Amino acid sequence: MTDKNINENNGVELENRCRVILIAPTNGDVVANVEAALSGGDVASVIVPMGEMSETHYRVHAIKLVSIIQAAGAAAILVGDTQVLGRNEADGLFIASGPDNLIEALEKFSPKKIIGFGGVKDRHQAMMAGDIGPDFVFFGKLNGDIKPEPHHKNIALAEWWSQLISIPCVVMSGSDLNSVIEIAESRADFVALGSAVFDNDKGPKVAVSEANALLEKYAPSLLQDDE
Repeated sequence: MTDKNINENNGVELENRCRVILIAPTNGDVVANVEAALSGGDVASVIVPMGEMSETHYRVHAIKLVSIIQAAGAAAILVGDTQVLGRNEADGLFIASGPDNLIEALEKFSPKKIIGFGGVKDRHQAMMAGDIGPDFVFFGKLNGDIKPEPHHKNIALAEWWSQLISIPCVVMSGSDLNSVIEIAESRADFVALGSAVFDNDKGPKVAVSEANALLEKYAPSLLQDDE
């Protein structure tokens, strides 16, 4: 995946359905696990959280992952402030710390980089974010997959958002891979997978493959004129 369009995959048009975004782990053999996951099938992008890392450690960590993610044709999205992206060749930045930081990131990097926004808890905050104009809005927390199912509030927000707003939305999955079905049925553009992939007993590669198979089977078309 290249440039700003998170719906492109190396110039190959995919079926217009909900797609996978990965939330990279912050511990264990991260490089090997991300490489394995990316080899399992279609992945639109990978968000690289900072976790408990220091800024220095995160910069080194991000440099390693960005090249791997981009080589697989996915977009590498860092997490933090504008300084993080300014020192890295990543494709974009995920902001979850307030609208002022979102505005700053858009002014500094748009339209060359993907700028996403999270931390949205209700419709009012979602509409405020939409008015500012990020490239995507994230419903849920990056580490919010603590139950098998996705949070019902995030599903409701995605259902409402998809009917009104053209900006793509991402919904955090549950820890169970089958949670992608409910998210896809909400007409969300992307499902974010963390522990459902990286803690999967079958391994990250198989988990991504199975997630895509579920989306192929259950995800409705996102075309606006779909009958």
